[in-house]
Amino acid sequence: MLHFAELDSPLTGLVTAPHWYVGLSGGADSTVLLHLLHNWRAANPSAPGLSAIHINHGMQPAAPDWELHCAGLCHRLAIPLISRTVAVPSGGSAEAAARGARYSAFEDLLPADTVLFLGHHLDDQVETFFLRLLRGAGVEGLAGMPRARNLGQAQLVRPLLAYGRSEIEQYAADHDLEYVRDPSNHDTAMDRNFLREEVLPLLAKRWPAYRRSVTRASEHMATASSTLAQNLGVPETVYSELGDPGLLLAQLVDASEDIAAALLRAWLRAAEYQAPDRAAVDEFLRQLRVTAVDGNPRLVCGSYGLQRYHDAVYRLPDLSAPPAASSFALAPGASVKVPGVGTVSLVRSDGDGLRLMPEEQLTLSWRQGGERCCLPGRAGSRSLKGLMQAWKVPPWWRGRVPLLYLGNELVAVGDLGRCESDRWQEVAQGSESLWLVRWERSASASSD
Repeated sequence: MLHFAELDSPLTGLVTAPHWYVGLSGGADSTVLLHLLHNWRAANPSAPGLSAIHINHGMQPAAPDWELHCAGLCHRLAIPLISRTVAVPSGGSAEAAARGARYSAFEDLLPADTVLFLGHHLDDQVETFFLRLLRGAGVEGLAGMPRARNLGQAQLVRPLLAYGRSEIEQYAADHDLEYVRDPSNHDTAMDRNFLREEVLPLLAKRWPAYRRSVTRASEHMATASSTLAQNLGVPETVYSELGDPGLLLAQLVDASEDIAAALLRAWLRAAEYQAPDRAAVDEFLRQLRVTAVDGNPRLVCGSYGLQRYHDAVYRLPDLSAPPAASSFALAPGASVKVPGVGTVSLVRSDGDGLRLMPEEQLTLSWRQGGERCCLPGRAGSRSLKGLMQAWKVPPWWRGRVPLLYLGNELVAVGDLGRCESDRWQEVAQGSESLWLVRWERSASASSD
């Protein structure tokens, strides 16, 4: 029977973390996990503080009620709750899009060195194995969900992977735990639900222990995947002019299809990303080989993407949210965070910089077309389109580069270049301050 003391092994090594978090959907799995961790902490006073995170995808009419349910549960257990509403991109798999938005929100919320616990269990692992098998996954995909991995600056841990759905539901019944039931879980139009409702019960009738057998097979695949990765090595990461990580195109197009696919998967795995299905990888590699030099094949993989640009294939940043159509005011010393762009700040300069009058501020905007910039010391102006090509700004960034205006005068193109202006000075005069633009770009999101 499931008991909090059975979590001693996975939890004891995590007590030095500054804080623990639980991803709380309100369903049976996460509710039981929250209750187990609550009781484990009561028996282990040296454990870190515990908070819950609820992600509202807004995809079900009952979503607001689920959030209220989670708030009530956390209130009864005296556990702080953080709620976040996310926008789920349309198109493609709704489940994959929701997962990508959820993981991106987790990564954004979690402080460095903290731990996020998720309630994935044995049946989830088995279902994932079969789904990937039916989509033609290789050894890495069939290795299943890892028990622990990095998630941004934090660590993701799944302490319930050894326990089945029935054990978790029995624990909830024994402790009178109420939980929400998602009606979409019985919609057999979705692949995972069809497996769960129609296929796996048939397997259980013939092979009652199939879950443990599949788990062993998945562990064998994980070993094989690790061995293959060690033998091939991980390709060296190169970076675009704006910091996107990638690998050289030649490593993929000069190798055989099998080796190229293995190298790409090893590179993604080293960065804690789930590689796409083999069929999708093979098609992407084919496009890389046959597309003209100026072509930019792209592969969308749930919450991240891969795209060729010049002589490399780069992992795209989180571009789920386009830059805002409106402009922002940016005062000296202030910062503006823009989804899909990053954080733009005006920071004090120790050397040369932009002189601003008291109460003056810049306007942060985006390309609309036709903008021009005269580079300092150069004759004539040039179009921003031409400048970004010359600066090797990848296509996916060109509409997201922040433009800084002083009145109607374009003075800076992000932190990439300055436009000619008498406001740029080499040294400050008297007690005045000079300012520089700092642009911290959006990072990539990851998912299982």
